[in-house]
Amino acid sequence: MQKGEQNNGAPATGEISTLLRAWTDGDPSALERLTPIVYSELYGLARRYMRREAAGHTLQTTALVNEAYMRLVDCNGMKWQNRAHFFAISAKLMRRILVDHARRKNEKRGGGVPHVGLEQASMVGGGRDRELVALDDAMNTLAQLDGRKVQVVEMRYFGGLSVEETAEVLKVSTVTVMRDWSTAKAWLYGELNGGDSGFQALGTSR
Repeated sequence: MQKGEQNNGAPATGEISTLLRAWTDGDPSALERLTPIVYSELYGLARRYMRREAAGHTLQTTALVNEAYMRLVDCNGMKWQNRAHFFAISAKLMRRILVDHARRKNEKRGGGVPHVGLEQASMVGGGRDRELVALDDAMNTLAQLDGRKVQVVEMRYFGGLSVEETAEVLKVSTVTVMRDWSTAKAWLYGELNGGDSGFQALGTSR
């Protein structure tokens, strides 16, 4: 969704941010107005995730959206800053739901978690359960070294936030976001490939 008024009748980014702040301030009508907007945006995020999953994935898009929505509504006391902040949290929740689902399936099968190539895992949200778990482990390791870089990956790739929106949420410059983005991609590629040099750039539409 671009900033400003939308040609298709969708609400402007500023309206979403205003409603989020009103919800934070205790306005019950704000949540009612937000629900269809948020649900639509979450569905877009979920479709993006599920395109990376193998055919016949037992976690369906609607179930993912429903669980993410319920967790968001239950975020009592959250001080929503704006739309970018809200969907950064959404991206984190969706990553967590999918990874937990993949881990449960791996435990039932008794399978190990191998190192995988970046081209297999597609950097984030790999299609196979074991690859997704391996990627999540790599991101968790990176988080211990530099938590902000993991946040940048989550927001840019999982959440589809722009460089500017990511910078707004993290309260850093756009130059810092772009530097963290490149460094994190290189580090994760090396981790997934046992230290191989080079990296495959992630595709992004924004």
